Amino acid sequence: MSQNTISPHELPQLLANQSTVIDVRTPGEFKAAHVNGAQLQPLDQLDPTSFCEQHGTENPVYVLCQSGKRASMAAEKLTRAGHQNVIVVEGGTAAAIEHGLDMNYGKGTISIERQVRIVAGGLVFVGTLLGLQVHAGFLGIPAFVGAGLVFAGVTDTCGMGIMLSKMPWNR
Repeated sequence: MSQNTISPHELPQLLANQSTVIDVRTPGEFKAAHVNGAQLQPLDQLDPTSFCEQHGTENPVYVLCQSGKRASMAAEKLTRAGHQNVIVVEGGTAAAIEHGLDMNYGKGTISIERQVRIVAGGLVFVGTLLGLQVHAGFLGIPAFVGAGLVFAGVTDTCGMGIMLSKMPWNR
């Protein structure tokens, strides 16, 4: 499914015109940094039918996340619910920062991507140490993490990322 996209440098004019811009990242990521004027609508809480009822199905809605993947998923959900004018902001918040857009910075959490790398690396390290020092059965931990990373790469879906996004510090 092809999606309509815009460059982040077009956002300031859209926001000045009171266009609907939603950020589908977690509340923690949103608190850490978001485009001024963007509304928080976490992907895991997005009810596309309700959104279409509240905002209409013809008015354009611009969607961004950290880099584009979650925004594309949200756009697909909204389109399936009947919205006719969903546009993904290319490169998401990361690109908005690069383009020097007006950002609101606050105290937030570490990005989901970094959290996944920290947890996966920690599990591999601890599993390997335990496998070498305690019992070879512990080597199943890094093997399981490796299989999960391969699955995430092939399917572009990260179970650990989904799980971490539901943790209290990301709410």
